Amino acid sequence: MADPAPRVIVNPAAGQGACGRAWPEIEAGLRAALGAIDVVMTTKAGEETGLARQGVADGANHFIAVGGDGTMNGVVNGIMVDGAPAHDKIALSVIPAGTANELARAIGVHGDQSGAIQGIASGREQRFDLLQADCGALDGGDHRHYGALAVSWGGAAEIVYRTNNSKFLKKLGGRFSYYVNTLMVTLTYPMQRCDLTIDDQLFTDQVYYSGLICNTEMLGGGMRLAPGADHSDGVADFLFFKDIPRRQIILQKPSWLFEGHHIEHPKVDYVRGREFTVKGGAKALVDADGETIGRLPLAVTTLKQALPVIG
Repeated sequence: MADPAPRVIVNPAAGQGACGRAWPEIEAGLRAALGAIDVVMTTKAGEETGLARQGVADGANHFIAVGGDGTMNGVVNGIMVDGAPAHDKIALSVIPAGTANELARAIGVHGDQSGAIQGIASGREQRFDLLQADCGALDGGDHRHYGALAVSWGGAAEIVYRTNNSKFLKKLGGRFSYYVNTLMVTLTYPMQRCDLTIDDQLFTDQVYYSGLICNTEMLGGGMRLAPGADHSDGVADFLFFKDIPRRQIILQKPSWLFEGHHIEHPKVDYVRGREFTVKGGAKALVDADGETIGRLPLAVTTLKQALPVIG
């Protein structure tokens, strides 16, 4: 029996509509390279997970996410069940067409849609670690979510939340909205306290601005937040911004984050681990791959090479 056609999940709104405008050319390239494809389009934010789950139920094996990292993350969470793909033939591919395309960068096709299609057609497979995050749901109860890039809480997650909900600023550009909200959160977000464990080692009453558990080296539109991170080694890179004076953050050159110099600051901890827990009095927001997923408390487990990626 022939394999089912790849299920292509397209978010035409990604990149402020850039994905929709590019889609006819992408579709033609995919059909020329792969033959039959099964295309579904999102009509509102957050549909990707449900569409991917339906694809699994329909018997699809190969899922191609067309959009940005949010689209990719939605598809990942639709094909994962209890820490593993829904079945052993499932694989993910991405075609970069959003504001942020960091998984595509990690694959090696950042900003290169034709290159992404060629990589998919080649059948070249690599396996990515995933971050399994268990946290408090936004509406109460518990929530489990998977991240391919990073899980963050505190200031970084607050920036994501405000950016995704700043309708006026987003009209001026996704990156512009991100930078404005980064400045505002940096100036106003209060320092928090938490108890933290890294591979069963406990650190109590930690004062911090933000924490990030990173799977990939590059995040947030090209920032080298986790220098040297390896997305397939089963170990995550933990970045902890402690009580850094706001003035020191504001006055840093862009290279501080884009070239990875932040890890040299005495108030920034950078360590590696496989399992993490975060508990704190304040219900700080939690995000995964640029999507707000819940609030503290948080437990993150690194799933070694759990995600097959073709491209």
